[in-house]
Amino acid sequence: MKYPFEIEPLPYEYNALESYLNEEILHFHHDKHYATYVNKLNELLKNYPNLQNMTLDELLIHTEELPNEAKVAIQNNAGGVYNHQLYFACMNCCDCELPTDKLALAINAAFGSIDQFHAELASAAINQFGSGYAWLLLSNGKLEILSTPNQDVPISLTVTPLLCIDVWEHAYYLQYQNRRADYVENWFNLINWDFVGARYMSLAKEASH
Repeated sequence: MKYPFEIEPLPYEYNALESYLNEEILHFHHDKHYATYVNKLNELLKNYPNLQNMTLDELLIHTEELPNEAKVAIQNNAGGVYNHQLYFACMNCCDCELPTDKLALAINAAFGSIDQFHAELASAAINQFGSGYAWLLLSNGKLEILSTPNQDVPISLTVTPLLCIDVWEHAYYLQYQNRRADYVENWFNLINWDFVGARYMSLAKEASH
């Protein structure tokens, strides 16, 4: 995926995540907020042909190649595109089974249990000050949890996100108002563990080569 970046459709219907996330939120979040980041990123890159062959990951990892006068704007908007695409992709319209096989083993090794993982990721999301995300990362072959502000992306040549929860107010306020903790707790029912597990296996395989 390179310039011009396209607005990816949701991988499910707008009403598919009821009652945890309602249709109004998903229309607003996907069609307004996410779409705006895509359009702004394309508008920025239009002026820099030398960046137009870079993928989204490359724009975020190789920031030394970004022009100083546009670096912050490109990082912010590329981050907004990346973060939203992962957020929408790592949810599903039905209650998925808990992770199994190698991902389950990795979670147990890193956090002690799936319940402890749940507690630590929820804490990272709830306690993120202001807008941002909480993440499950694969870092140097090991799983870690991290929270970041705004549209920052914890990605590098050795760190790759597996899933993220968006705690910007626009992700939940229309349904939950200021009850971020309720939104976070309900969001755990939406994790698409098939997607996250496949992503983990692909990245772990690449890291082993």
